[in-house]
Amino acid sequence: MSQYDVIVIGSGPGGYVCAIRCAQLGLKTACVEGRDTLGGTCLNIGCIPSKALLHATHMLHEAEHNFAKMGLKGKSPSVDWDAMQDYKKDTIGQNTKGIEFLFKKNKIDWLKGWGSIPKAGKVKVGDEVHEAKNIVIATGSEPSSLPGIEIDEKIVVSSTGALALSKIPKKMVVIGAGVIGLEMGSVYSRLGAEVTVVEYLDTITPGMDGEVQKTFQKILAKQGMEFILGAAVQGVEVKGQKAKVTYKSKKDDAESEIDADVVLVATGRKPFTDGLGLSDLGADMHERGQITTDDHWKTSIDGIYAIGDAITGPMLAHKAEDEGMAVAEVLAGKAGHVNYDVIPGVIYTHPEVANVGRTEEQLKEDDTPYKVGKFSFMGNGRAKANFAADGFVKLLAHKETDRILGAHIIGPMAGDLIHEICVAMEFGAAAEDLALTCHAHPTYSEAVREAALACGDGPIHS
Repeated sequence: MSQYDVIVIGSGPGGYVCAIRCAQLGLKTACVEGRDTLGGTCLNIGCIPSKALLHATHMLHEAEHNFAKMGLKGKSPSVDWDAMQDYKKDTIGQNTKGIEFLFKKNKIDWLKGWGSIPKAGKVKVGDEVHEAKNIVIATGSEPSSLPGIEIDEKIVVSSTGALALSKIPKKMVVIGAGVIGLEMGSVYSRLGAEVTVVEYLDTITPGMDGEVQKTFQKILAKQGMEFILGAAVQGVEVKGQKAKVTYKSKKDDAESEIDADVVLVATGRKPFTDGLGLSDLGADMHERGQITTDDHWKTSIDGIYAIGDAITGPMLAHKAEDEGMAVAEVLAGKAGHVNYDVIPGVIYTHPEVANVGRTEEQLKEDDTPYKVGKFSFMGNGRAKANFAADGFVKLLAHKETDRILGAHIIGPMAGDLIHEICVAMEFGAAAEDLALTCHAHPTYSEAVREAALACGDGPIHS
């Protein structure tokens, strides 16, 4: 029987980061993973492969629409779908092999197979039982579907199947206007598919700042994506190589149908804890399947912790990473900490969308006195030169103290620009602090400074 200080179950962003940090802090560590490669959903069938396809199709879009404007003449590239898939696979391989190298470097044992917890302090992998002082559950999540919709990963697909279609569809219906649906929908839209997004709510990207929602939908519609909002999907029927999606309008109960070559079911994700044996152990669980933990990520069972998508909170890889590092610190006798008020969210469409902190709607609901500083990328020289002037930076600050409460960006490199604001919020900065910080010219980040200036006496370039 192998004995460890820590066994982490799952090697996704939360799990592998937790394992590495534990090893760095001197704990004898093992990580359980049933896939043939490390990295979990994110590296294998999620964040990384989707970003590869988003990047490739964005380059195609630039070649088709903007190259000639810059004096780059010639025939636009044709799409070799198989080669694009190979590029995606190579990207995955480089990242997963990188994690394997880091495990070896940090002397972390990879226990290959699917893990279960027969009792506290023991993890079973295959026929072997391993002993650990502490166990960290980092098993992530899996796609959730709607009642009566059967996913075959060929015609009716989850995000997993959408990454590896055998061919580019002529017509795609996306059920759900959240992050995954819009990212994958934009990939296939740029590849020439007619993409229609069907969403139950009356707005896209639920929970996002309202002004960003409206602008984002207009931009995506301009790019060719169609939206049917306020529609409840009743079912998906597959006949031959085609699918028929039936939906009902929430407004008047009118029922309609839409045909598709591929239907992407992007209605969210649910915790993946099947097979762990948590119910037999008597672990406390939330009604939606998340594992209940305390403020230090400990479950109701001594010696067992949980992080990432398996517990409550936003299902984001970087949230899981932060929790993984924090749990490692706790297990090593240090003070682990995660600031849940400063966790950015990003949608990697073009333009990108990023947010951190509170939305204007939340501040109104809480009666928090606030002010808005806003700056359009139309006033940013770099954005105009790069045909990327759609969108804006919106900064929310306390009306009396000027402390930054939130930020919402739609525009070029939004996912990178948001982190300047994250750092400022971690330090409790005021909008004036950003406004008084020198920003290099010409950069997209100047738009952040201008939005901060707009919280005071006004921006310079609008």
